[in-house]
Amino acid sequence: MIIELDEMPALGSIYRRAVTRALPLPVGRGGLGWGAGERDRPDKLPDTILSLGGVAVDRARLAAYDRVCGFGLTDHLPATYPHVLAFPLAMRLMSDDDFPMPMIGLVHLGNRIDVLRPVDAAEPLELRVWADGLRPHDRGRQFDVHAEALVSGEPVWRGRSTYLRRERSRPPTGGVPEATPHREAGGAGGDPQPPRPPTPSAQWRLTPRIGVDYADVSGDRNPIHTSLVGARLFGFARPIAHGMWTAARSLSALGAGRLPDRFRYDVTFTAPVLLPGAAAFVAETAGDGWRLVVFDPATGRPYLRGAVTTPSEAR
Repeated sequence: MIIELDEMPALGSIYRRAVTRALPLPVGRGGLGWGAGERDRPDKLPDTILSLGGVAVDRARLAAYDRVCGFGLTDHLPATYPHVLAFPLAMRLMSDDDFPMPMIGLVHLGNRIDVLRPVDAAEPLELRVWADGLRPHDRGRQFDVHAEALVSGEPVWRGRSTYLRRERSRPPTGGVPEATPHREAGGAGGDPQPPRPPTPSAQWRLTPRIGVDYADVSGDRNPIHTSLVGARLFGFARPIAHGMWTAARSLSALGAGRLPDRFRYDVTFTAPVLLPGAAAFVAETAGDGWRLVVFDPATGRPYLRGAVTTPSEAR
């Protein structure tokens, strides 16, 4: 079912609704339950495509995004920017009553972006968003949110975001396990030792402003990125950087000159980046593309693993 929207959804009201539905409420003798909209929700993803046409790029907002993420100012959209444009539609989809899990508390596992051709900032876009692929994971359930940008009816960009809903009551299944840092054998007695950190191409000192600034340009105001209290409510010692900021910053560090007109960008988020903190970046050639890693410069623990592949490699 395609639902054609008349205007971009307002993120403020969506977040208020999502927070309300995530608040614990007393439900009978069992003690605390979840928001009223959570109790009788279905166990399947909605068969809904949200569509919005005539989306114009705000040049000032785009320039602010470029500055926060390290991109140069050009007339072409960074590969990660259509994700930002489609973000309100994705939030609207995941906040509806027929979505099977609450939006607050979801873990962002990774993204796939397909740039089908360069997109000029002057081109009006049609955006489409839908969800599918609800499946088991060793720590709960995961699913995909797809986004597509079209110009004159032709797709020019596609994105897929994979999210995890952690559910303690679910036993281990055949799902993909949450990524853990790689360890190698070595040291006395063959005890595992962490690998030596690679030589970085760049190092970044990350202040708490990263979370706030990216929230301002992206609209993603999840409190785990912007608030110490919000982060601690979800088990983090400090706010964490947005995964999509890390993905965008990595692509900008690679450099636009190394990217073809058509390419695929895959990223997996393997550990949260605490703010304030430090991160290092390295890019290595891999066939006709690139492998990217963002890691802790002290331990080598990876935060993000990414790959840029050419159309001949992309399926």
